Amino acid sequence: AWTKYDLNEVATPEGFARDPGKVHDFYNARRKNARRARHNAAHTALAELQSRLGASMVLITQNVDGLHEAAGHDPVIHMHGRLVGALCTVCDHRWDAPDNMCMTDNCPSCGRASTRPDIVWFGEVPYYMADIERSLAGVTHFAAIGTSGQVYPAAGFSEFARMAGARTFELNLEPSGACFDEVIPGPATKTVPEWAKALGNLGG
Repeated sequence: AWTKYDLNEVATPEGFARDPGKVHDFYNARRKNARRARHNAAHTALAELQSRLGASMVLITQNVDGLHEAAGHDPVIHMHGRLVGALCTVCDHRWDAPDNMCMTDNCPSCGRASTRPDIVWFGEVPYYMADIERSLAGVTHFAAIGTSGQVYPAAGFSEFARMAGARTFELNLEPSGACFDEVIPGPATKTVPEWAKALGNLGG
């Protein structure tokens, strides 16, 4: 999708202000695609790991789809928001997005035609940062899975975890070049189940 769109047009507050209809069309298409998508072995492995580790495992995702939840993972911290969410730009009310959102949709709380996708755009502060920082301060193991390691603040989480004494892992198709204690290259559908099984056997 990103090869067909200028992110400045569809993933920034300024782009939404210029052409809200275009932004809504973009996310309506993404929402439709996400609802057809199915979780894979990596999502399932992380959900199974959580079932063994319980509340000591925290999953933070930059993804805006619901595939972790579909695999059985709960809770999930969506730091960049969720495709299935709608947000009022006036009163900050949130609700489940319909299949197709448009600029004339009324907020169910304040009644204003001021709705946008509940997505964190470039230039905006990610959600739940205080919760994330508290979690990172107490972790013993940290894994970055399938990320470029280029988008901050998420790109700095591994170093934050290292400073807290955690052992850090990168599971990626190719190494990002960031500093991790262990880099495990390969597709997530293969590497994540193997890593999760080993970590679960260690008891976290």
